[in-house]
Amino acid sequence: MTVLRTSIDTRSQEFKTNFDAMKEHLEVLDGLLAGAIAGGGDKYVARHLKRGKLLSRERIELLVDRDAPFLELSPVAGANTEYNIGAGVVAGIGVIEGVECVIVASDPTAKGGAINPIGLAKGLRALEIAAQNRLPVVYLVESAGGDLPRQIDVFLPGGKTFRELTRLSAAGIPTIALVFGSSTAGGAYLPGMSDYTVFVEGRAKVFLGGPPLVKMATGEDSTDEELGGAQMHATTSGLADFMAADEIDAIRIGRMLVSRLNWSKGGREPSRRAIEPLYDSEELLGVASADLKVPFDIKEVLSRILDGSEFDEFKPLYGSNLVTGWARIHGYDIGILANHRGILFSEESQKAAQFIQLANRTDTPLLFVQNVTGFMVGASYEQGGIVKHGSMMINAVSNSTVPHLTLQVGGSYGAGNYAMAGRPYDPRFLFVWPNAKTCIMGAEQLAGTLSIVARAAAERSGSEFDEEADVQRRTMIKMKIEQEEQAAYLSGRVLDDGIIDPRDTRTVLGIALSVVHSAQVSGTDRFGVFRM
Repeated sequence: MTVLRTSIDTRSQEFKTNFDAMKEHLEVLDGLLAGAIAGGGDKYVARHLKRGKLLSRERIELLVDRDAPFLELSPVAGANTEYNIGAGVVAGIGVIEGVECVIVASDPTAKGGAINPIGLAKGLRALEIAAQNRLPVVYLVESAGGDLPRQIDVFLPGGKTFRELTRLSAAGIPTIALVFGSSTAGGAYLPGMSDYTVFVEGRAKVFLGGPPLVKMATGEDSTDEELGGAQMHATTSGLADFMAADEIDAIRIGRMLVSRLNWSKGGREPSRRAIEPLYDSEELLGVASADLKVPFDIKEVLSRILDGSEFDEFKPLYGSNLVTGWARIHGYDIGILANHRGILFSEESQKAAQFIQLANRTDTPLLFVQNVTGFMVGASYEQGGIVKHGSMMINAVSNSTVPHLTLQVGGSYGAGNYAMAGRPYDPRFLFVWPNAKTCIMGAEQLAGTLSIVARAAAERSGSEFDEEADVQRRTMIKMKIEQEEQAAYLSGRVLDDGIIDPRDTRTVLGIALSVVHSAQVSGTDRFGVFRM
């Protein structure tokens, strides 16, 4: 393979400016992650620990193999919303007895682990990842059920959780529920619809209705244990397959169950031994421009995440705003489409469509590295066929069946987001750097466009255009969009799989590639009609 060479001067003012800007973004991210770890806050964490219980992350740490990585998904879900950061759920991918599993843990320190709309979206996304990539699921359950004041937002959508659990089971993907505390109302169906269940003696409580509700509904007086205690379910109802002596014992049994799944990957192993890049990942902090309007050399990113910094470029002299080619990450073969300069022209679109077809012919996963402003506009480009060529690229992305991984290292605007496998196009994983911005168009352009439209409307109606009101409106719109396009705002709403430190990019992508090969990787030769 061809080795990429760097031209970055780490002593330059440009590098220092970029580095400092990224460090500021990382400080914000660190604050959000600290909020997620804090759960429901000191008071509720202390109360939980006083009861002799482990925190959700402590449970996960004991569940996964020693020194194995845990890739947390959407850790800052709930940021910039009314909910706790983390949204009352910890979700991610960890290795248990050598098997990659999706792990979903209630955080009982946040409103008793009650399910809110953001936490629901996070949990459903975890199940989607399990289904797409053929990963067993382990639930760590201690939840008060749906957040009743928000029932309109969780009741109907929440039913999908149970449907997806049964679909996983039907597809032969195992599901395991370890129940550490209350799992009431709709939450009772989590163990009810799992393949294997483990209840902690004296702690697990699984029932559709607790004593107060039963009293109101039937007039019957009953205790928690009679209605749904671990002992009752283990000896009478049969809902509990195993009764654990305590939390540690439940985790031990959970690990034993995974070890007995006789599970193996359906995809290929790495084709080569992993080789570290030639350049220091620390330098990734100084690569992306502090001002996203300023393009940067995307090969400087690639050279710091690819095995041996090796990259065989496809069509290097054609459509150079989009870099395409083949490489390896942690030994796994990967096809890459990366925005070198933000704008996509007809040449880049046609080149991408061809490359995606080739990757499908060889069953090679694709990595889309986004820093895209969109497709080029203007009379000459419209006349040259930018709409049909852009549609060709989107057609190829839409119908490609090899796994897509998306990494956003800068801006992602307009239909360029779609063409580069943004969230609407269901990439297997979508990770973003903390400097990333996503929107229909930049805040200034969007506000200006709306101003032009309003001015034209005033001219058509013959009314006077209020310049002062226009300035105020443009300012307000710009401020709103600048907030909504930020990585933390979007990640807080589970519109990606997590904000990552640029220095962790290679590790995160390596885990993701291992995960997608848990299922068989196969391409297609069936695409929609390409308008030539």
